[in-house]
Amino acid sequence: MSTGSISRDELHRMIRVDQAGEYGATRIYAGQLAVLGNRGPHVQEIQHMAEQEADHRARFDALMAERGVRPTALQPFWSVAGYALGAATALIGPEAAMACTAAVEEEIDRHYSQQLDRLAEDDCDPELAGMIHEFREDERAHRDAALAAGAERAPAYPLLSGAIRLGCRAAIRLAERI
Repeated sequence: MSTGSISRDELHRMIRVDQAGEYGATRIYAGQLAVLGNRGPHVQEIQHMAEQEADHRARFDALMAERGVRPTALQPFWSVAGYALGAATALIGPEAAMACTAAVEEEIDRHYSQQLDRLAEDDCDPELAGMIHEFREDERAHRDAALAAGAERAPAYPLLSGAIRLGCRAAIRLAERI
């Protein structure tokens, strides 16, 4: 595998942050489902999204093991923070839970697109690029489903969405480095 100007360390950072993000997503959905139960609005959609995120995480876990990539040291924090974010938005209401999904997935779409652009510069690591492309399409579908389910009707949607997106950007930067 030729990596051109993309170093092994940079590839490891990509994998580490992506696995951390998928892990965080599974925790967000776990928090939402804990509050909404199995009868709340949009629960079927949330369960489906949670299953896809769990698959993404499992595939990144396997890639990390195969390539010797260390996980972020912040994983215990992501567990608590993700669950709390999911539970808190679900407590506000079903539309706020959907607003959380839309905001997170908007940032993940942006992040994955940047990674794909970077990988395309040297046409390197087709396995990683293929995974990221596949997962980005799932994340876009999650965002679109959340918007269709009323995310923008959540109380204080612009503020809620902006705060969650800012938190996601900070989490991405931290997970790349720590």
